[in-house]
Amino acid sequence: MAEKSPGTPAKGTGAHTEADGGHGGGFPPFESSTFASQLVSLAIAFVALYVIVSRFALPRVESVIDARQNAIEGDLAAAQKFKDESDAALKAYETELASARTRAQAIGNETREKLNAAAEAERKTLEDQLSAKLAAAEKQIASTREAAMSNVRGIAADAAGAIVQRLTGVLPDSKTVSSAVDASLKG
Repeated sequence: MAEKSPGTPAKGTGAHTEADGGHGGGFPPFESSTFASQLVSLAIAFVALYVIVSRFALPRVESVIDARQNAIEGDLAAAQKFKDESDAALKAYETELASARTRAQAIGNETREKLNAAAEAERKTLEDQLSAKLAAAEKQIASTREAAMSNVRGIAADAAGAIVQRLTGVLPDSKTVSSAVDASLKG
């Protein structure tokens, strides 16, 4: 056989190559002479792997899965409990808010009624005071008018006497002037 350089395929072998170690033959798992021992080794390895996985690995994985499942269920239960508590608190808050609004409206109406009653009482008091002041003012005006009218008669009589004296040069008697002023005031 001709020598070959490393990494070059042997001539005439196509896709088969020889390893540099000088081993000959095909791929060992495909050798028909080693099938029986390979099957026994495979069965032993499978049984050993099955025992290891079923005795050690699966119980640990199962305990981890159970612990996670229990934690998830516990978290979901706690979340549901908190949700129920928050719903109850929200409902209580809304009820209390509605009650507070009702009380506030009642207090507002009561206060409005009290203020209206107080304003009405004060208005009546002011009206009574103003009526009393108006009556007193009317009395004062009437008395002032009477006083002025009585003074007007005297002033008119004096003025008429002075005018007649100035025009005629004679002082008229007071009875004549008084009767003329009375006649003029009545008419």
